[in-house]
Amino acid sequence: MLYTGGVSFFALLAVFPAIAILIGFYKAVLSIGQVSEQAAALADVMPHAARAIFQLEIERLANASARTVSAQSFFALVIGGYAAHRGFKALLAGLNLIHDETEPHGFFKFNLLAFFVALFAFALFTVVSGAVVTSRLLEHTGPGAAPAGGGGWFSLDSLWPALGLAIGLTMLYRYAMSHRTPVAWAPSIAGGIVATVMSTISSWLCAIYVEQIAPLGATYGSVGAVVVLL
Repeated sequence: MLYTGGVSFFALLAVFPAIAILIGFYKAVLSIGQVSEQAAALADVMPHAARAIFQLEIERLANASARTVSAQSFFALVIGGYAAHRGFKALLAGLNLIHDETEPHGFFKFNLLAFFVALFAFALFTVVSGAVVTSRLLEHTGPGAAPAGGGGWFSLDSLWPALGLAIGLTMLYRYAMSHRTPVAWAPSIAGGIVATVMSTISSWLCAIYVEQIAPLGATYGSVGAVVVLL
């Protein structure tokens, strides 16, 4: 629970810096209209409570000046990088504990490993987000475009995040769970698939719970929306 709490806390701390960095990147290469369009496509796949706070932050950053966004992106990069690094350190420590590692990592090697894992996770998140946005834009504007949310129970909106999560977890179990020798591919792939299925189901159930059964906003205010976003 201690390692899980550490990962959750630093993930919570990194949410808004990640949004600011993403918008700063988009605004550097796209127009305001294109930023808003892609943000709307990405927001369509989120639960309502998370969508509201995401769109509010997107609107604020999209209407800000380029200098303001650049400054905010710089500070967001510092804060988000620190939070992600600490969160992945907690995650790696938990994985080592599960794997019954008797000899801990060296200080320098452990921090360097956490840095590269965080870098890989951010790159994978960027690719998956781009794939989701692209599929949503094609769904809205391509031939035979379907209405929003018309992809049925299973669509590319759920395929890309699930595929990205499965790949990320598989690589994490393979190369970061043990510092002596890499874990075999078979248990790494099996663990990645099982963890992806379990986390996807729990995310859907959480979204249903907070939207239809017990809205968190009444108790936790804006923090509840951040929890839903996580």
